[in-house]
Amino acid sequence: MPSPSTSSGQTGGLPYDRLGAFCRENHAVLPGAGQGPLAGLTFAAKDVFDIAGSRIGFGNPAWLESHPPAAITAPAVQLLLDAGADMAGKTLTDEITYSLSGQNFHYGTPVNSAAPGRIPGGSSSGSASAVAGGLVDFALGTDCGGSVRLPASYCGILGIRPSHGRVSLEGVAPFTWSFDVAGWFARDADVFASVGDVLLDDESESHTPRRLLYALDAFDLVDRDVADALAPAVEAAAGVIGSRADITISPDGLPGWYETFRVIQAWEIWSNHA
Repeated sequence: MPSPSTSSGQTGGLPYDRLGAFCRENHAVLPGAGQGPLAGLTFAAKDVFDIAGSRIGFGNPAWLESHPPAAITAPAVQLLLDAGADMAGKTLTDEITYSLSGQNFHYGTPVNSAAPGRIPGGSSSGSASAVAGGLVDFALGTDCGGSVRLPASYCGILGIRPSHGRVSLEGVAPFTWSFDVAGWFARDADVFASVGDVLLDDESESHTPRRLLYALDAFDLVDRDVADALAPAVEAAAGVIGSRADITISPDGLPGWYETFRVIQAWEIWSNHA
């Protein structure tokens, strides 16, 4: 396993980072295997993934200074390297990943190339910014309550929160164990799919959906224009999967689910980091 090249200090900057998307104090670069399905592609990883010999910053300078370098590289990152992709660096995150804005008091706000002057969304802000701005082909992020999906939307790129547990969280700084998921971003659909082929394990058959569940009460909360725009995609997905079932997630209303999520999330964050 190659060792990362690292640099410290923010004053010098990174010549290829015109967007403020990459970490500087714990910058890490790793070459890929040189061959494989992702050969020739570059990626970045949110600064919550362990890189052997480098420290996680978690969006907070005190965290960076108080934690030792990682002994091993997170398996999700290693899979991408083994598949031939080169890692260009670690990307900024909202502080302790606890925000959806993409702003960080300590390190600034990465540029949203799709809407300059507007926030990129978070907490996987640097990863989304780097992909949207063409600095890398794809990037890793994490998603507890929207931290991949929201910045992907804000930055006009592809992003996914896979099913819980489908991508390894070993070597990833914890936020909430019930909701944390590792996901990824890309601009190009073919690249997006290729990354999924690498990150999702070989047990694909056991996870293959048999029908599309369409949550009526969830779509009732969506703006009509958005629901109409998504309708063709819903029908296309149902055609690929084979069937569609309209369901109501919560007869008593979804707000109660949201409040339950917030309570569990807050308790798990406190348990991990208080």
